[in-house]
Amino acid sequence: MGEFVRLEVADGIGTIRLERPPVNALNTQVQEELRTAAQQASDDASVRAVVVHGAGRHFAAGADITEFTSVTYQEMVARTHALSGAFDAVARIPKPVVAAISGYALGGGCELALACDWRVIAEDAKLGQPEIKLGIIPGAGGTQRLARLIGPAKAKDLIFSGRMVDSAEALRIGLADRVVPAAEVYTAAVELVRQYTTGPALALRAAKQAVDGGLSVDLPSGLALESHLFAGLFATDDRLEGTTAFVEKRAPKFTGR
Repeated sequence: MGEFVRLEVADGIGTIRLERPPVNALNTQVQEELRTAAQQASDDASVRAVVVHGAGRHFAAGADITEFTSVTYQEMVARTHALSGAFDAVARIPKPVVAAISGYALGGGCELALACDWRVIAEDAKLGQPEIKLGIIPGAGGTQRLARLIGPAKAKDLIFSGRMVDSAEALRIGLADRVVPAAEVYTAAVELVRQYTTGPALALRAAKQAVDGGLSVDLPSGLALESHLFAGLFATDDRLEGTTAFVEKRAPKFTGR
């Protein structure tokens, strides 16, 4: 358990909780603790789904800019892989992952949200990639994941301008998947993934790998990946239980094996 990031597990749901008041700024320590928590969530078989949640009023208001004022080009070249890798660790969690967003999700905070499978946001939330206003660009997946999620034209609008979007626009352009009152954000995120805690864990893992992996290759390669993952599931207990339960007209009892 880190100083600012911890993994809490209850009823099959792991909550990766950021708590660095007042705005959960993502300094180097938070990034490394986030990487560790994501790995723990990936490795813990009792965790069947994950919620990424910023404690307090804000999800995460970006990187700690005080670290950027004195860093040199040479130092940033050495650090940039670690910066991106912390969010990659969240994206690679082989389980359903949802971001529960209140307040600000800006810069690195927005990039963290983009690394999740879904985003549940508060009615008063603000999301954006304001790095251009600092004379830089998103450096931890923002230019890549945002364009894949909402399309290149809309992504360029947000990245070039650095403007923030409210919950209504975020929902309209596909940056948000569900908008709820601020007090209900975490509960709504938990309810979104609760259904997966009793699902076929290996099939869910394969489905996520097929979709995410297929987005980075051409269609024939994506189809080949899908076929490989599909065939592999015939070695699982859950495939036998699922197909047998269908034939026997009963609800399946998946074990995650």
